[in-house]
Amino acid sequence: MSAEKKLPVALIWHMHQPDYRLQGMFFRPWVCLHALRGYNDMAAHLEAVEGARATVNFTPVLIDQIEDYAARLAGWREHRRAIGDALLDALAQPPAPGTQRDAAVAACERLHREVSDQRFPALAELRERERAGSLSDADFADLLVWYHLAWLGETLREVDPRSRALLEKHRGFDQADRHRLLQLIGEVVAGVLPRYRRLAESGRVELSMTPDQHPLMPLLIDFSSARDNAPDTALPEQPYPDGEARVRWHIQQGLARFQRSFGLRPRGCWPSEGALSERTLDLLGEAGFDWTASGGGVLAATLAAADRAPQPPHRLWRGRDGTPAIAFRDDSLSDQIGFVYRGWKQEDAVADLIAHCERIAEADDDGAMVLIALDGENPWEYYPDGGQSFVRGLYAGLAAHPRLRLATVGECAEHLPAAELPPLRAGSWVHGQLLTWIGHPQKNRAWELLIAAKQRFDAAPRDEAATRKLAVCEASDWFWWPGDPNPGGAIDDFDLLFRGHLRELYARIGEPTPELLDHPFSSGRPEDATADTHTGGTMRRSA
Repeated sequence: MSAEKKLPVALIWHMHQPDYRLQGMFFRPWVCLHALRGYNDMAAHLEAVEGARATVNFTPVLIDQIEDYAARLAGWREHRRAIGDALLDALAQPPAPGTQRDAAVAACERLHREVSDQRFPALAELRERERAGSLSDADFADLLVWYHLAWLGETLREVDPRSRALLEKHRGFDQADRHRLLQLIGEVVAGVLPRYRRLAESGRVELSMTPDQHPLMPLLIDFSSARDNAPDTALPEQPYPDGEARVRWHIQQGLARFQRSFGLRPRGCWPSEGALSERTLDLLGEAGFDWTASGGGVLAATLAAADRAPQPPHRLWRGRDGTPAIAFRDDSLSDQIGFVYRGWKQEDAVADLIAHCERIAEADDDGAMVLIALDGENPWEYYPDGGQSFVRGLYAGLAAHPRLRLATVGECAEHLPAAELPPLRAGSWVHGQLLTWIGHPQKNRAWELLIAAKQRFDAAPRDEAATRKLAVCEASDWFWWPGDPNPGGAIDDFDLLFRGHLRELYARIGEPTPELLDHPFSSGRPEDATADTHTGGTMRRSA
């Protein structure tokens, strides 16, 4: 890197949760809980560090759920309406002993125990009482409060007087305490999207998006794309009907939702799971995106297929005319943040990542850049202080560095030269392949269930609500979880959710529900059934 220039380091924080709403209720609370911690804290870190910059990617399905939670919490505050989230409704009015209470207690176990018990001894004590069968009514109310206090972001616990007062009270929380906590939760959730909008307007953040319900675009378009980098992949017998038109729908609907919430049109698209194919690039170009991104494994497979020498993913690339520029993430550095640095001393972790970037800068390539992309919400639950010292230390270290600089992906796409990319081999940020979503018998079974529902949808009268429910059923999340080696608890949740959405789709097009949707079609290993599934299925996206 020339002495007068600095190597751009672009960070993409990807924010996503699938649609957890069934029969008017939030089946799992992850959207609200991540709003309290990851979404809130990541905004606060950008606000706190001078010179901090990042690209933050929001999926429209997450935006819609955040706005729904905000409206429901406002309805509780103003009219004491039920919220439709079992834990929040229990916090408002703890249920008597019985099935509803047992489910709430079980839900409070879904928090990374090693870190949370060490940081919150009162929560650990209440969990032990529950396991010993000695949880009183007062203990149950305290458990609900402490569970939500543990999910509050680091910055909230530091600055909000209501959270500090609850932490200091420690036990014996009454209705007034619980309602103050609900008021705080409602304010935080309602403030998430406006907060990022202000950061974008100030130039601290570039906001990018993913198509509407987070569909796996290459597979919706053509299942055979999975064989680009895994030729022996077993595929469903039938293609997905009219998949390319559905991808266009997700892109256009996602753009509309994004613009309604943020008041701007995004320049970039982080595709669901970083999954790209040649035809996907064409459709993103047609939609007017300036840039997109994927994993370094996709670049490696693409160059190998073209008999080109391997190259590190530290520059921009461009395919055919009319398609967006492509940045490929440094998979190793991204996964260090997602899975490794949480066990280090945080100052050592920051220094190690910066040292890696310094070595890249020494290559003296004026077109170079580094892309680090991962979940923006999930890793921090495993960090000793919720990731605060690491993220702020990284921002500060890069912002003040003489040879490195923080940049958004849009800036890199605008100012850096792009190398010519051979025909793209379809893949994702998971090992450069698509096998995470297809090929396993249970994954293929999920596709077959969706294909059957789509065929009935195409033949039936339908309205906008039915079309949107179809889109929910097309989300990539339902195809990630089926089949080992995923933990049984998470597989059970996502199997139930997917079948529930399919049942609602059949109801909305006036068709009888197939009996097979009453029975699970996937399962995990029994020994995995108690594994942590608290992240709502997204921590693994950096794998």
